Amino acid sequence: MDEGDVKMDTDLGNMDALKAKKEQMFFEARDGKIQIIHNDFLATNLIKENQVDLIVTSPPYNVDIHYNSFQDNIPYENYLEFTEKWLKKAYLLTKSDGRLCLNVPLDKSKGRKGAGFQSVYADIVNVAKKVGWKYFSTIIWNESNISRRTAWGSWLSARAPYVIAPVEVIIIFYKQRWQKMKNGKSDITKKEFIEWTNGVWTFPGESKKKIGHPAPFPIELPKRCIKLFSFVGDTVLDPFLGSGSTLIACALLNRKGIGVEIDENYCKLAKDRLIKEANINQKKLWSD
Repeated sequence: MDEGDVKMDTDLGNMDALKAKKEQMFFEARDGKIQIIHNDFLATNLIKENQVDLIVTSPPYNVDIHYNSFQDNIPYENYLEFTEKWLKKAYLLTKSDGRLCLNVPLDKSKGRKGAGFQSVYADIVNVAKKVGWKYFSTIIWNESNISRRTAWGSWLSARAPYVIAPVEVIIIFYKQRWQKMKNGKSDITKKEFIEWTNGVWTFPGESKKKIGHPAPFPIELPKRCIKLFSFVGDTVLDPFLGSGSTLIACALLNRKGIGVEIDENYCKLAKDRLIKEANINQKKLWSD
């Protein structure tokens, strides 16, 4: 093989890499500081290892929510295997002093005909520690939705009552060290710091009908995580972007934001919300 053949192979390789990037990079703004990647998080190769300062995400709950491009009712053992895979990749992408804020349910019904609930929170903590993440603490998110309960089990009877906590959790992990190696600029106020370091957060969830996504979380959730656990200018990743709340918070709080979303319609939804709610001007839309 002569030099010309080598150069041609290199050029073809570069072209393939550029094509792959164009196929994945759905939206880019603010000189690349806000990015939406249209791909399966496990498949994307656009994020470098040891690049991310903070991950804020809420993965599929496996409670049969009707997403466009994801089956949310797989066997629980398979769900934990999937969880291990994405947590392992997330670990590789995170800096040594990086952190993970993981919003999951406290538990999940096995089905009303079954006995008890799946201990989702406890199981995911174990999976994350197996991968290498170190546990730091847990925030209880009180959505105050107890009035919407419709399932009671055996009504007014000890035969088989259901005990349901109207909360979700935000589990805080870190990669290798909790204390940041370098100091940076914090934008959290004294009032916010005092309030948010209390591990019970009370604010309402987001309206599915209003947002147009089956399981959106409110911007307040990533906003608090980002201001409390990252510096201005840090890189924040959401591997399951959904309706785009994490990237909106990044744009409003002057962080670099990367969101990965498997469904094209949700990519469009996140892009539209960024333009409307964070006043993002589109720089580059690779799907054009």
